[in-house]
Amino acid sequence: MTRRRWAFWFCFMVFGTILASPAFSEDPPVSLTLQEAIAAAVANNPEMTAAEFRLEAAQSRVRQAKSGYFPQLTFSETFNQTNNPVGAFGTKLNQGVITQQDFAPEALNDPDAINNFITAFNLEWSLYDGGQTMIGTKQAEQDMAGSDFYLQRTRQQVIARTARAYVGLLLAEKSVVVIQEALASGRANLSMVESRFRSGFVVKSDLLRAQVRIAELEQELLTAESGVDIAQAQLAGAMGAEGDRRYQPVNALENCRAIENDRQFWIEQAMGGRPDLQQIRIQETIAEKEIDKTRAAHMPDVNLFGTYEINSEDFSETADNYTVGAMFRLNLYSGHRISAQTAEARAVRRQMQAMRRAMEIGVRVETEQAYLEARSAWQRIAVAEKTVEQAEEGLRIVKNRYNNGLLTIVDLLDVEVTLQRARTRLFQSLHDYKVARIRLTLAAGALDEDFR
Repeated sequence: MTRRRWAFWFCFMVFGTILASPAFSEDPPVSLTLQEAIAAAVANNPEMTAAEFRLEAAQSRVRQAKSGYFPQLTFSETFNQTNNPVGAFGTKLNQGVITQQDFAPEALNDPDAINNFITAFNLEWSLYDGGQTMIGTKQAEQDMAGSDFYLQRTRQQVIARTARAYVGLLLAEKSVVVIQEALASGRANLSMVESRFRSGFVVKSDLLRAQVRIAELEQELLTAESGVDIAQAQLAGAMGAEGDRRYQPVNALENCRAIENDRQFWIEQAMGGRPDLQQIRIQETIAEKEIDKTRAAHMPDVNLFGTYEINSEDFSETADNYTVGAMFRLNLYSGHRISAQTAEARAVRRQMQAMRRAMEIGVRVETEQAYLEARSAWQRIAVAEKTVEQAEEGLRIVKNRYNNGLLTIVDLLDVEVTLQRARTRLFQSLHDYKVARIRLTLAAGALDEDFR
């Protein structure tokens, strides 16, 4: 074997090894249904995780609020040193080490410094606080319910975003298919024109026009393929996926069904079942209860308290004591603080009422608009299908007439462009309808993980 052949085979093997390496190999696309994409998004999307932790925090606040019903027990260990006459004498009393010499005037007036370790258990129990604990507990429970509605709405938004990304990938792939079909047809036309040009039946301008058409389609194909890459990234982002894995959508873009029920049904569905609307209604209720909570501050407090205390200078000898009691407290004048808190609570309630009314109006308009857009998009599908049929028939007629020399290449290419655009508009109409349907179900708060 000659030296040149050896060099050829060596380069061929090296180049083949490089192409077979992981850096140059691509994993095959993963088949993915819409339901699988939605399940992955619900499980992995960071927004869902944040909403779940928000609900967990609300549940903890309920436990905090209920703690007001129970006694509060604390432990403390305190050290102090004093030569204060009263303090030193009292410390010795607490330690149980008073002797006759401690009553001498010199010892009373100018005592030596004394150390004291105080071990104490303190108990406080609120028996009555005007209902503030009860109101606060109900507010915390309602806030937990509102956080659950927030979680539901976040789930619906994640589902809708994932579904839109999935449908967007379907459209991007269909766009590539349409251009590939047009490119195949254009290359067949170019081959036919080249043959007829060599035979002298067409002028060179026809050949150049066919070549320009191929170049245009190749540019469109590059753009469409880039659109697929972008759609892949958007779907992966909606699913909370990481890495460069590619997906092959299983569901068909052509699989569509008409909207059930009328406009009023969807509006009523939104007004009654949309989670974020339920959440703001709960916030309005919480604001109303805050007024009662501030008013309860005018009511008396009744508390029990108790302390068990051990005193020692160095833990070698100890003395203990206890104190128990009850306290009744009534706020007679707060410098208008409580009344100002009540006024603030009323203002917040009115604010929440206005926000709730604004959201109800917005939800109604959003749902009605989504319904009308979905209905219009559904009607456009039938028009687009009819247009494709007409364009296909027009291409058949023009191609026959061109083959018989009755029309120019310009006429043939124009009708092919018309067919390509008609097919593109059909797939765009299918995509728009699916997106409009997603928007309608999201506006009505009717989305779930099964995407019904």
